[in-house]
Amino acid sequence: MENKTIILTGGGTAGHVSLNQAIIPELEKLGFRVEYIGSKEGIENELIRDSYPEITYHAISSGKLRRYFSMKNFTDPFRVGAGLTQALNIIRKVKPVAIFSKGGFVSVPVAMAGRLAGVPVIIHESDVTPGLANKLAIPFADHIFTVFKETMSHVPKEKSTCTGSVIRSELLDGSAASGRELCHFDNTHKVLMIMGGSQGSALINDAVRENLDTLTKQFNIIHLCGKGNIDERLEGHEQYCQFEYVTHELSHLLHLTDLVVSRAGSNSIFEFLALKKPMLLIPLSKQKSRGDQILNANLFEAQGFAHVLEEEQVNAKSFMAAIERLVAEEEQLIQAMTEAEPPKTAYEMAKLVAAHAK
Repeated sequence: MENKTIILTGGGTAGHVSLNQAIIPELEKLGFRVEYIGSKEGIENELIRDSYPEITYHAISSGKLRRYFSMKNFTDPFRVGAGLTQALNIIRKVKPVAIFSKGGFVSVPVAMAGRLAGVPVIIHESDVTPGLANKLAIPFADHIFTVFKETMSHVPKEKSTCTGSVIRSELLDGSAASGRELCHFDNTHKVLMIMGGSQGSALINDAVRENLDTLTKQFNIIHLCGKGNIDERLEGHEQYCQFEYVTHELSHLLHLTDLVVSRAGSNSIFEFLALKKPMLLIPLSKQKSRGDQILNANLFEAQGFAHVLEEEQVNAKSFMAAIERLVAEEEQLIQAMTEAEPPKTAYEMAKLVAAHAK
């Protein structure tokens, strides 16, 4: 192949970008040139440009796939149409040998354009049931990779493969010492990390901060609280370190961490599983999502990897009780995770993608 360019797409949330971030250097090791199609204002723009500034990033027009009434629902189809035209022009110019899509609303016009241009489209679905964007894109896909074996009943089996989870290699290379330096912890308390997703969660943030005096008697706290959610009154606290969001630092912070409280996005929970971090999962409710995180969390709980606290039940008292139970059953959770199937590496995933290139 003279031209060995692969286009990656996906965005809207960090979860729709992280796998792409992981496989970019591995695809390059395999001899491919990588370019990215994302939205103009989505989080993928910032994450890809910051992580890989040398990669050509194509920003296209994109609508949002809403499950609620909004006047923008009437105008967004025109944005998607514009995005389809833009993506098609990019693909015809770049002439990629494959398109790899991680999902999110920006990926739909890219998958459609790929099919129109005769380029193999490969989709990755990391949740138990496909998201709305992937549901729309699957008819245009040549192959679908899934993380959960249960997902195979929701996708065309004849063009789908369950690969299991994929873990970024740098995540395994983190340093607890570097994490401690980032947080300036100087005692021997265990470390509790709280992650509310890239946008944060006011409900989880409030539960943590209302219990902070009690929690810090037992833990050092790493709190990833989301953009704009730093509490300046707590800056400088010796046992509480808050970040809006972290990227490269996450591997170090996770290696320092003993226990995790998190949403239940697939990428994150499989990373905790790979690092054997006992987790309390607080999935997004059905009122705020399509319920995919609830399915993810329940499957992990059934396998003994996690405890689950439903969002509707979260308050200062229930949160503290769930933490106490997590501490009490820490060893049982670690043992169950030790017996789990090991994840694939980003290099293995890149090879699977490359196998479907034309």
